[in-house]
Amino acid sequence: MRELTYLVATSLDGCIASPDGAFDAFPVSGDHMAAVVDDYADTLPIHAQRALGVRPERSRFDTVVMGWRTLEPALAIGVASPYPHLRQVVATRRERDVDAAIETTDDPIATVRALKRESGTGIWLAGGGELAGALLPEIDRLVLKVNPIAFGSGIRLLGDAPYDPTAFERVAVRAFDSGVTILELVRAR
Repeated sequence: MRELTYLVATSLDGCIASPDGAFDAFPVSGDHMAAVVDDYADTLPIHAQRALGVRPERSRFDTVVMGWRTLEPALAIGVASPYPHLRQVVATRRERDVDAAIETTDDPIATVRALKRESGTGIWLAGGGELAGALLPEIDRLVLKVNPIAFGSGIRLLGDAPYDPTAFERVAVRAFDSGVTILELVRAR
């Protein structure tokens, strides 16, 4: 069975974006970026791949699941299909006009469960927080790029998910001189 991995940048206080959805406060330079590019190239949108001269192998992920608000920044800069190297699934509560390469779902839990039964490599949950909170029972792995910054308020890592303690076990920690720490955890068995 395939894994659902929630790989996301977060602040020290558990925010993945500002209250208005901006994520430009996260550092985009520093020694942690080599690890991001080398280890998680599959998660780079097409315009970042082109700028960096990177060709993802699809070795880690072949599918991305994201919420509508995660797709919106790409649409705002004219990128209709930000991850053409991956199968793209967007969770949305209403009908949307999207690129033909993007699938939509109004039932992300059922969709993720079906995706997990298919053959392939991993499924990347790109966000946002509300979607991640709804999919918490399906998340098998967390890869958190913890940034040395506190937001105070913003979009939470798991949105407003209800209280439901879910144990994860640490499998890797990488600290960088930039202050970023990449923390990898798997669901406790």
